[in-house]
Amino acid sequence: MFSSRTNWPLAPNLLSQLLRERRELGLPTLDLTESNPTRCGFALDADDTLAPLHDPLALLYQPDPRGLRVAREAVAGYYVEHGVQLDPEQIFLTASTSEAYSFVFRLLANPGDKILAPQPSYPLFDFLGALNDVNVVPYPLAYNDGWQVDLQGLASRWDSRSRAVLVVHPNNPTGSYIQNRELIAMTEICLQHQGAIIADEVFSDYGFAADADRVVTHAQNTEVLTFTLSGLSKISALPQMKLAWIVVNGPADLRRQALARLEVIADTYLSVSAPVALATPRWLAQRGPIQSQILDRVQANLRQLDAMLTPELPLSRLKVEGGWYAILRVPSTRSDEDWAAELLTQTGVSLHPGHFYDFPSEGFLVLSLLPAPGAFADALGKVVSLISSQS
Repeated sequence: MFSSRTNWPLAPNLLSQLLRERRELGLPTLDLTESNPTRCGFALDADDTLAPLHDPLALLYQPDPRGLRVAREAVAGYYVEHGVQLDPEQIFLTASTSEAYSFVFRLLANPGDKILAPQPSYPLFDFLGALNDVNVVPYPLAYNDGWQVDLQGLASRWDSRSRAVLVVHPNNPTGSYIQNRELIAMTEICLQHQGAIIADEVFSDYGFAADADRVVTHAQNTEVLTFTLSGLSKISALPQMKLAWIVVNGPADLRRQALARLEVIADTYLSVSAPVALATPRWLAQRGPIQSQILDRVQANLRQLDAMLTPELPLSRLKVEGGWYAILRVPSTRSDEDWAAELLTQTGVSLHPGHFYDFPSEGFLVLSLLPAPGAFADALGKVVSLISSQS
């Protein structure tokens, strides 16, 4: 009696079972998977954060398919700070980037059409594709002293049912940004096949160093139809406030058509509440201090990680340009899941195995750089000790 699009395996995986058993036994866990900034001890001023929700205008219902203009103007102002001029009419507000993906998938693809997405990357894309009757086809990222898009691999996966290429800037969990030369090549592919670019930039403000060869933002791309997604979840470290957006750009005629069709989709849902939309200008304006805290934290933890990973050890980390994660290369003498399970049962440290992010081979563990430095160092020491003793 249920739709086949929700026919997923619902049994808990091995790591979920082990975590549940630890909780039932009252055993502590050192969590190196934590990606929720509201649980990592960062300082937010409660009054400054909550006060914008008391705007009396929130008592007035003024439905707008694109979202309240005052919020869209604030989002446009955010891009001005990145050197890009946008008309607020190019912006749609959504309750989350997941909803934004759904809107764009529905706009571009018929059932059975394809969206090309990077591999390795965030595992949510397959679920979003299934819920929208879209096939998500992976294209490879290659690692060679840093991550790059395998442009030949991308081109070879494009066929007559492909509608768009998805880029994550920087990618999660590889922390790799799209370079200008890669965007030029992707644009040529899209022009050749009448495809679009969907750019997820939720982590774009968290780069570790300046890079002149890096794309500043895909929101400025007028060469091909481009949908740039971001939101408050990472930019202002406010995932609980549920505010994201889509920026539409590209050739004028295609952009006009996309905006008109997206308006129909958005008008069907009207999902962003007035209090949140009215508060958005303040929350965006307040993002500087929390971003600084997060960047200081993740870079300090990255330095701690590098200090512990001495050359004689059987594990190392891959290069990362930004974001909140790091990737450990570990001996492939056992599966990534076996390593993660052993670490959890023997040391109480929880990490993600590489296959959660569709790494094409064994030998990788993914850890968050958000935890408090003391807990991070404690957990990492246990990881290094166990893997070294069993390699």
